[in-house]
Order: sequence, then C-alpha cells, then structure tokens
Amino acid sequence: MTAKTRQTQSFDVIVLGAGIVGVTTALHLRRLGLEVALVDRKHPGEEASFGNAGIVQRNGFVPHKVPTHPLQLLGIFLGQSSAVSLDPATVLRLLPWIRQFHKAGSERGAEIYSRVVAPLRAFAVEEHLELARSTNADRFYRQGGWLHLYRTEAGFKESNAERQYARVFGVAYDELGDSEINALEPGLKTGGLKALHWLESCSVSNPGAVVDAFWRGFIREGGSSFRGDARRLTRHRSVWQLSCERGEITASQAVVALGAWSDDLLTQLGETYPLAVKRGYHMHYRPLSGASLSRPVVDVENGFVLTPTDNGIRLTTGVELAARDAPPNPAVLKRTKRRAEELFPLGRRLKDEVWMGCRPCLPDSLPVVGASPLTPGLWLNFGHAHDGFTLGPITGRLLASMIAGKDPLLDPAGLSPGRFFQ
Repeated sequence: MTAKTRQTQSFDVIVLGAGIVGVTTALHLRRLGLEVALVDRKHPGEEASFGNAGIVQRNGFVPHKVPTHPLQLLGIFLGQSSAVSLDPATVLRLLPWIRQFHKAGSERGAEIYSRVVAPLRAFAVEEHLELARSTNADRFYRQGGWLHLYRTEAGFKESNAERQYARVFGVAYDELGDSEINALEPGLKTGGLKALHWLESCSVSNPGAVVDAFWRGFIREGGSSFRGDARRLTRHRSVWQLSCERGEITASQAVVALGAWSDDLLTQLGETYPLAVKRGYHMHYRPLSGASLSRPVVDVENGFVLTPTDNGIRLTTGVELAARDAPPNPAVLKRTKRRAEELFPLGRRLKDEVWMGCRPCLPDSLPVVGASPLTPGLWLNFGHAHDGFTLGPITGRLLASMIAGKDPLLDPAGLSPGRFFQ
C-alpha cells in the first residue's frame, strides 16, 4: 500500500460490528451529523443478522425460560429435543448463568422484562419500516404477522402470560383452531393444532439483504466502512485507535456492537458481562409441488421456525448450548427437520452446508445499551438474544441519540450496562 492509502483517518465514532445492530447504530449516528467509521472483519450482515428467521416482533413480552418439565428435560438430555440441544461440558460451565436466566424467567422476572421491552416493541416495526423506506429495503418486508403453533393443550396454556401481557399493552392477536389455521396457511398439516396469529408483527424475505441495504444507505449518506479486527482496538490519551486494512482510524468514541463476540474485546478492556451464546442453524428447502407459506410459522413447543424467503423455505432451529467456536452439530438440524416435516412438506434441500450462527444472550434476556460504566468514551449495544433483528434498529436509534447528546425517544434505564455492576 502507498503511504496515502495507509494514512490515519479521524472520526467522531467508531462502531465495531456490522450486523443489524451495528449498521443501524452507525446509520442513526450519521443522520445526527457525526462522522462514523463502521468496522467488521466480514461484509455487513454475514453473522446472526444473516441467518435468523426474519421476523420483526410486535409481540414477545415474556422472556425465554429454562425447561423444567421432567419429560422435556429427559428429551433434552437424551438428545431427542429439537427445541434445546446441549453439550454437557458447556452446560456445566454455564451453570451460574443458567441460574440467573432461570430467575429472570420467574413471574417477577417476566414483569420486569415486559416493562422494559414493551416500549421497544411498540416502536420496533415502524422503525424497521422507516429505515426500509429510506434505504430501498422495503421490497423485502411483508405484512400478515406470524403464526405460533401449539401441538398440545398444555403448550397452549403456557402462552397464557404472553397473551395477558399482549392485552395489557394493546397488541392484537387471534386465537385459531384447525379450520382457521388451514384457511390462513393451507400448506400446513393442521390436525389437532391450536395457534396464535400475531397480527401486528411483520417479516422479511431476506434478512441479510435488509442489512446490506441499510449498510448501503449508510455509505450513500456519507458513512465510512472498514475491514478490521475489533480486538486490535486500543486507547491512547482518550483517543480510540484501530488499524484496519485501509489504514488506521481514530475517534473519541467507540461502540461495541459485536454480538456474540463482544466479550472478546471487552475482556481485553477489563470489562466483564454475563454473556452466553445460544447457537442456532438454518437450511433452505424447495417445498413439494403446491406447498407454500405466506408468513413465518413457529412450532413453539419444538422451537423451530419455517419462514418463506426469496430462496425457498428457511427452517431455523431452536437453541443449542455449546461452545461458540465448536464445530457445527449436524444432528440438531436432522432432528428439527424430522419434526418440521410433520407440519409441512419441506421438499428438496437447496444448500450443501448447514448455516450456523450465535445468539448473544444476557441472563435477563435484555441487551445492554448505553455508556460503559467503567471506560470513558466506550458505548455498548449487544446482547439482544433472540431479538437482534427485531430490536437492532430501535436500540441503534436510542444509543445514537445518547452519544450525540440528544434526548432519546425512550427511557433507556432498563437497558443500562450498569445493571450488571450493582
């Protein structure tokens, strides 16, 4: 490289991580007039932002829970569950985290979670649609909500709390029986099923393309993008410095939006958060002749989602508790496919390799969004768990407002990183 191409470039903010959380944070910062450098080791949107089920949830007021029913636990430990798979050594290592996660899933924990997440969900769909309109991504979005299917009466009863909170927060849903499910989605095998149709959620046909469109909008509006390793970030005399492929960049402020990789950098900076990883997989299929879906469908008790995409039906698995960097486990998708085909004729597999990604999860199922309580000039936006695609744009807007010294749209207190230092 020439000396010119390797010169140091100065910015107001460096945003580390170019998934949907980092890209939308960078875009909102740019729209507030700041000079922004967005850094990732890959092209934007190639990790969890690429491989999710593509749902923007208006519902979702109860945090995920630790399974406690004896039959559920037996299925998990015998390797027969499609909802939860685990590596025993990882589970032993995560026991303190699992205890905190279990506590957060209690009735009291659900009340706290719902109060914090409800305002975010109230703006999540419109925030997505506004960004989509301004970045030419609206062609990927569709209305029509999504379906939660329940195979048993006990499973349906487990949704009581979710339905109660939905009524409290004014979120519309329909309860459906066999014939109503069939009228909505004729391609499903509906014998004995119940369903909730969440009407106000929306979905996309290509999550990765959405993030790419947001990123291109950021570039068109004057943002800068770099390939680089966030772990090389250093701080000297209140200035952040990072050597990237096209030279060194500096800024007075830095944002950690690295998802499941956030801890890799934060531990180097002397900060520790109870971040765990839930791995997940997907595969695309070409349905048998005549079979189709109009909206995403989740089998709640078995943990998987079927989403119609630009490239066939995407089957997204439940949770695998295993080391982040461990090799993929093909048995997870195999079990999930078997259960999915009880509901829908998946047909021909369209890819040779299974996609695997990592959901970054904190024990209270809420992200950290705000200033680091330990490191001046450092801002955090990670830990979105199963809601990265849904909440990334709205938390990006919140954090951008805080960094720019503007009044945020919502009270961010419940997302403060400081809650883990009390």
